[in-house]
Amino acid sequence: MIGRIQRPVDFERVLARPTRARSAHFALHHLSASPAPSAWVAAQLRTASAKLSTGESQPAHTLVEQVPLATPQLPDGCWVGMVVPKRHARRSVTRQLLKRQIRAAFADRPGMPPGLWVVRLRSPFDRQQFPSAASDALRHAARAELAQLLDRAMTSGVRA
Repeated sequence: MIGRIQRPVDFERVLARPTRARSAHFALHHLSASPAPSAWVAAQLRTASAKLSTGESQPAHTLVEQVPLATPQLPDGCWVGMVVPKRHARRSVTRQLLKRQIRAAFADRPGMPPGLWVVRLRSPFDRQQFPSAASDALRHAARAELAQLLDRAMTSGVRA
Protein backbone atom coordinates (compact mmCIF):
# COMPACT_ATOMS: atom_id res chain seq x y z
CA MET A 1 0.00 0.00 0.00
CA ILE A 2 1.27 3.46 -0.88
CA GLY A 3 -0.43 6.29 0.98
CA ARG A 4 -0.02 10.03 0.81
CA ILE A 5 1.38 12.11 3.65
CA GLN A 6 -0.97 15.06 4.07
CA ARG A 7 -0.64 16.38 7.61
CA PRO A 8 2.03 18.99 8.40
CA VAL A 9 3.00 17.19 11.61
CA ASP A 10 4.03 14.12 9.59
CA PHE A 11 6.10 16.23 7.19
CA GLU A 12 7.82 17.87 10.16
CA ARG A 13 8.63 14.51 11.74
CA VAL A 14 10.21 13.15 8.56
CA LEU A 15 12.05 16.31 7.51
CA ALA A 16 13.60 16.55 10.98
CA ARG A 17 15.50 13.36 10.12
CA PRO A 18 18.73 13.54 8.10
CA THR A 19 18.54 12.80 4.39
CA ARG A 20 18.93 9.16 3.42
CA ALA A 21 19.96 9.81 -0.18
CA ARG A 22 20.61 12.81 -2.40
CA SER A 23 20.86 13.43 -6.09
CA ALA A 24 21.51 16.54 -8.13
CA HIS A 25 17.92 17.75 -7.76
CA PHE A 26 16.23 15.64 -5.07
CA ALA A 27 16.69 14.71 -1.41
CA LEU A 28 15.03 11.69 0.19
CA HIS A 29 14.03 11.52 3.86
CA HIS A 30 12.71 8.45 5.69
CA LEU A 31 11.17 7.69 9.07
CA SER A 32 10.19 4.16 10.01
CA ALA A 33 6.80 5.03 11.51
CA SER A 34 3.16 5.35 10.62
CA PRO A 35 1.42 8.70 10.21
CA ALA A 36 0.41 10.38 13.46
CA PRO A 37 -3.18 9.76 14.50
CA SER A 38 -5.59 12.54 13.75
CA ALA A 39 -7.16 14.66 16.48
CA TRP A 40 -10.41 12.73 16.03
CA VAL A 41 -8.68 9.39 16.75
CA ALA A 42 -6.97 10.86 19.83
CA ALA A 43 -10.35 12.11 21.09
CA GLN A 44 -11.87 8.67 20.58
CA LEU A 45 -9.03 7.05 22.52
CA ARG A 46 -9.42 9.59 25.32
CA THR A 47 -13.19 8.96 25.55
CA ALA A 48 -12.78 5.19 25.44
CA SER A 49 -10.14 5.21 28.17
CA ALA A 50 -12.07 7.49 30.54
CA LYS A 51 -14.20 5.79 33.17
CA LEU A 52 -17.76 7.00 33.12
CA SER A 53 -18.96 7.51 36.66
CA THR A 54 -20.98 10.14 38.40
CA GLY A 55 -19.34 9.62 41.80
CA GLU A 56 -15.92 11.01 40.88
CA SER A 57 -15.18 14.27 39.21
CA GLN A 58 -13.41 13.91 35.89
CA PRO A 59 -10.98 16.54 34.67
CA ALA A 60 -12.61 18.74 32.05
CA HIS A 61 -9.59 18.75 29.77
CA THR A 62 -6.83 16.24 29.23
CA LEU A 63 -3.60 17.31 27.64
CA VAL A 64 -2.83 15.49 24.42
CA GLU A 65 0.58 14.46 25.78
CA GLN A 66 -1.17 12.66 28.65
CA VAL A 67 -3.50 10.63 26.45
CA PRO A 68 -2.29 7.04 26.36
CA LEU A 69 -2.07 6.17 22.69
CA ALA A 70 -2.03 2.69 21.32
CA THR A 71 1.25 0.85 21.58
CA PRO A 72 3.61 1.75 18.75
CA GLN A 73 3.37 -0.72 15.92
CA LEU A 74 5.47 -1.30 12.90
CA PRO A 75 4.47 0.86 9.95
CA ASP A 76 1.83 -0.68 7.73
CA GLY A 77 3.00 0.51 4.32
CA CYS A 78 4.77 3.26 2.45
CA TRP A 79 3.48 6.78 2.95
CA VAL A 80 4.90 9.25 0.44
CA GLY A 81 5.08 13.01 0.76
CA MET A 82 6.41 15.46 -1.82
CA VAL A 83 7.91 18.91 -1.34
CA VAL A 84 8.20 20.73 -4.65
CA PRO A 85 8.68 24.42 -3.83
CA LYS A 86 7.68 27.15 -6.23
CA ARG A 87 11.13 28.74 -6.04
CA HIS A 88 12.63 25.64 -7.76
CA ALA A 89 9.77 24.95 -10.19
CA ARG A 90 8.04 28.20 -11.09
CA ARG A 91 5.30 26.79 -13.30
CA SER A 92 2.54 24.64 -11.83
CA VAL A 93 2.77 22.34 -14.85
CA THR A 94 6.34 21.51 -13.89
CA ARG A 95 5.48 21.00 -10.22
CA GLN A 96 2.66 18.62 -11.11
CA LEU A 97 4.88 16.72 -13.57
CA LEU A 98 7.51 16.21 -10.87
CA LYS A 99 4.91 15.07 -8.33
CA ARG A 100 3.50 12.54 -10.80
CA GLN A 101 7.00 11.22 -11.46
CA ILE A 102 7.69 10.87 -7.72
CA ARG A 103 4.46 8.91 -7.18
CA ALA A 104 5.21 6.70 -10.19
CA ALA A 105 8.77 6.04 -9.00
CA PHE A 106 7.43 4.70 -5.68
CA ALA A 107 4.72 2.68 -7.44
CA ASP A 108 7.44 1.00 -9.55
CA ARG A 109 9.28 -0.08 -6.37
CA PRO A 110 7.07 -2.55 -4.49
CA GLY A 111 9.92 -3.60 -2.17
CA MET A 112 10.41 -0.24 -0.45
CA PRO A 113 10.67 -0.51 3.34
CA PRO A 114 7.52 0.66 5.12
CA GLY A 115 7.37 4.04 6.78
CA LEU A 116 7.09 7.70 5.97
CA TRP A 117 9.05 8.87 2.91
CA VAL A 118 9.44 12.49 1.79
CA VAL A 119 11.03 13.45 -1.53
CA ARG A 120 12.14 17.08 -1.63
CA LEU A 121 13.12 19.05 -4.73
CA ARG A 122 16.29 20.79 -3.59
CA SER A 123 17.44 22.53 -6.78
CA PRO A 124 15.76 23.56 -10.04
CA PHE A 125 16.20 21.81 -13.36
CA ASP A 126 18.16 23.90 -15.87
CA ARG A 127 15.77 25.99 -17.97
CA GLN A 128 18.29 26.11 -20.82
CA GLN A 129 18.31 22.33 -21.05
CA PHE A 130 14.55 21.90 -20.43
CA PRO A 131 12.82 25.01 -21.83
CA SER A 132 9.36 23.43 -21.89
CA ALA A 133 7.57 23.17 -18.57
CA ALA A 134 6.27 19.65 -19.24
CA SER A 135 8.52 18.17 -21.91
CA ASP A 136 9.18 14.48 -22.39
CA ALA A 137 12.87 15.17 -21.83
CA LEU A 138 12.16 16.62 -18.38
CA ARG A 139 9.87 13.71 -17.57
CA HIS A 140 12.52 11.13 -18.51
CA ALA A 141 15.33 13.01 -16.73
CA ALA A 142 13.31 13.30 -13.51
CA ARG A 143 12.22 9.65 -13.66
CA ALA A 144 15.77 8.40 -14.21
CA GLU A 145 17.13 10.53 -11.37
CA LEU A 146 14.37 9.38 -9.00
CA ALA A 147 15.07 5.73 -9.89
CA GLN A 148 18.75 6.21 -9.04
CA LEU A 149 17.81 8.00 -5.82
CA LEU A 150 15.54 5.18 -4.64
CA ASP A 151 18.13 2.56 -5.63
CA ARG A 152 20.75 4.41 -3.61
CA ALA A 153 18.41 4.56 -0.61
CA MET A 154 17.74 0.81 -0.85
CA THR A 155 21.40 -0.15 -1.13
CA SER A 156 22.55 2.15 1.67
CA GLY A 157 20.28 0.37 4.14
CA VAL A 158 17.51 2.57 5.44
CA ARG A 159 17.57 2.97 9.21
CA ALA A 160 14.76 4.12 11.47
